[in-house]
Amino acid sequence: MSRTVLEIKNLTVTIDLGSREVPIIDNLSLHIAEGEVMALIGESGCGKSLSALAVMRLIPKPLRVHPASDIRLDRQPLRQLSVPEMRRVRGDKIAMIFQDPMTSLNPVRRVGDQVAEVIHLHEPSTSRSDAKKRVIELFEQTGIPEAAARYSAFPHQLSGGLKQRVMIAMALALRPQVLIADEPTTALDVTVQAQILQLMRDLQRDFGTAIMLITHDLGVVNELADRVAVMYGGRIVEEAPRASLLKHSRHPYSQGLLASMPSAGRYGTDLPEIDGVVPRPGEGPMGCRFATRCPIAFAPCKDQRPAPFDAGPAHRAWCHAFADPALVDPDLDDQAKPQRDSE
Repeated sequence: MSRTVLEIKNLTVTIDLGSREVPIIDNLSLHIAEGEVMALIGESGCGKSLSALAVMRLIPKPLRVHPASDIRLDRQPLRQLSVPEMRRVRGDKIAMIFQDPMTSLNPVRRVGDQVAEVIHLHEPSTSRSDAKKRVIELFEQTGIPEAAARYSAFPHQLSGGLKQRVMIAMALALRPQVLIADEPTTALDVTVQAQILQLMRDLQRDFGTAIMLITHDLGVVNELADRVAVMYGGRIVEEAPRASLLKHSRHPYSQGLLASMPSAGRYGTDLPEIDGVVPRPGEGPMGCRFATRCPIAFAPCKDQRPAPFDAGPAHRAWCHAFADPALVDPDLDDQAKPQRDSE
């Protein structure tokens, strides 16, 4: 069994609304093993990117990470590090590909110099010529054509796909143990998406990099992930190996996400949708955050936080209906009722 390189326990991020502090990320716990791809999925506003920023200690004010939150990288508690110590960890041991390469690069600096800066910050003894050579090698590894010439390019001279490859090269400049990829294929055409996904597979295989993949694209999840955690309203609602979750999802929210995924067999038909929107912080129910949109919600769902139940090997879901199916409305259509596997 591969060792755990990133462990998140009881991560809670709050915002002060004056009269009270409201959790945006609520008691999130995850772990990622060496060489594993863990996908974190859910609608926009569920807290996926904020969770990643909390891991990187880049939470903007007025948000606050609760003192009981515990984040460990290779058993090292990150929250106990000083600011200079954390800066040395970022880029070296853990790196992040941010969501929008268009705005993540400095528009008035050459892209090669921006990647070389990462090397100089962590390895100040590296000469400028050696750093440039390493950057060009990184550009070649990430599939950037004419890598030596691209070193001197400005961001506006590169396509979206090339900017994303530059960001990946920057994140991998020091071969980190953990890579957080926040929507790495957003706004890229299908061909470039496939190339980026293949690149991430190669990096995982060649360097044993653990990857936290943040996405709402289930096609990307199917291509790349080993395990999947479904997030809603700042909480994990289901966690499972990829195949188990895609074929045997148990939480109504996970089922709604999968049902809304386009497929060849649905051509010409309307896609199902989940009624309503993700609740704003402090406005959702105290129990299951999905209760106000759930087609099988019943009395305990709004007031009592669900405990996890085992839905299969390494497969857990947080849902009152599966914990006690007998309490679900007996008049509900059988197709909508929770069904447990007989095996």
